[in-house]
Amino acid sequence: MTITHIDVVSLPVGDPERARDFYVGTLGFELVRQTPMGPAQQWIQVAPPGGHTSITLVTWFDTMPAGSLQGLVLRADDIDAEVAALTGKGVAIPEGVQDAPWGRYAVFADPNGNRLVLQGAPRA
Repeated sequence: MTITHIDVVSLPVGDPERARDFYVGTLGFELVRQTPMGPAQQWIQVAPPGGHTSITLVTWFDTMPAGSLQGLVLRADDIDAEVAALTGKGVAIPEGVQDAPWGRYAVFADPNGNRLVLQGAPRA
């Protein structure tokens, strides 16, 4: 096999433009592509700066209602700074930063209810 990496992950949303604004404006992702896909749909693809994997904000999968994704893990070098920045932008992180043997993490939701995990390294 010659699979080298995960390219695109589909993230179910109800309002693609609102989701785009959250991922680009709040999380700091880059807009990779936004193109029409017919009269009522568009391909919106975002990615962390320099990342290999991107996210497409989808509305067209009947089996993936908006907000149904749970546990997409995002990596941060300084989780405390990232959580402070996110809460400063109005993102609710009710349980704050949690410690686990495998690392530190914080859970939050995007505007569509998809639950994301921000993960950092364990405490030294």
